[in-house]
Amino acid sequence: MTAVASNALDHGRRPNDKGSSVAVVIVTFNSADALPALLNSLVDGLDEVNGFEIIVVDNDSKDGSAEIAEAHRLRPTVIRTGRNAGYAAAINIGSERANTSSHLLILNPDLRLYPGAVKPLIELVASSTVGVVVPINFREDGTIDPTLRREPSIVTAWADAILGGKLASRLGLGEIIDESRHYDQRRPVQWATGSALLVSANARKTVGAWDESYFLYSEEVDYQRRIREAGFEIVYEPRSKVMHASGGSGTGPRLFALLTANRIRYYRRHHGALRTLIFKLGVVFGHAARSWRGASHRAAMMSAVTPHRSAEAFVESTRG
Repeated sequence: MTAVASNALDHGRRPNDKGSSVAVVIVTFNSADALPALLNSLVDGLDEVNGFEIIVVDNDSKDGSAEIAEAHRLRPTVIRTGRNAGYAAAINIGSERANTSSHLLILNPDLRLYPGAVKPLIELVASSTVGVVVPINFREDGTIDPTLRREPSIVTAWADAILGGKLASRLGLGEIIDESRHYDQRRPVQWATGSALLVSANARKTVGAWDESYFLYSEEVDYQRRIREAGFEIVYEPRSKVMHASGGSGTGPRLFALLTANRIRYYRRHHGALRTLIFKLGVVFGHAARSWRGASHRAAMMSAVTPHRSAEAFVESTRG
């Protein structure tokens, strides 16, 4: 074990006597293939961070994910939910276990942290106005994974539907922010995908729990909207670097359908019936126009028609 690794392990066991501590929360669901590399990367990723703790919340994995975490040399706290509780619920479970004065670093299990990745995030949340800080995400091939987003709107829905996500993003009209200039330097953002988020201790106390009704997808959009409404900034910090090994969440028709359903459910919560109908029609049109591409677009189109029913059916299927 390197000297850096040894120091990181010592810091993790040491009481928080030098500034704010960090609670790392990792939600696992059949994540055995990815989890060891993330845990290994935390050793150097947490370099110069004092008083951290690591919490793995396992959503009833069947592949030994919880056992892998328990056996790791970082000795994380492992919480077995005994069911697939959903992503937001698992974050809440981990947050409840964490020290209330800790910043919360939420990581997907298929991430890898670059050395020293966490320290720049902590430096920014020292400001009372910053509620969330997000790092730059790289794909395995070294290219930037565009994780920054615009707030969902009628413009973004119809631009993505008519132009396609890639072109709409390049033109600055889509929900995804894909222009390279936005990733060059630190900047405030509306929201970012939930693969890696540092939530300040102050924002945790102010905003409260994540909305568990989403189960999976759009929970981070909702949470970051509440962060902004509470008067905090969300800041992108490219000095902090992570690598997303899978390049994103799981795929397949059922997951794509749930993602689509929750996009519409989220929009409906914050807008009137007419605006929601126009937004929904844009989503339906986009997937209908691409239904020839495969089952995922067809499933998304159907879920957009009845988003509540689709979301409820998915959740029930995970408990069957």
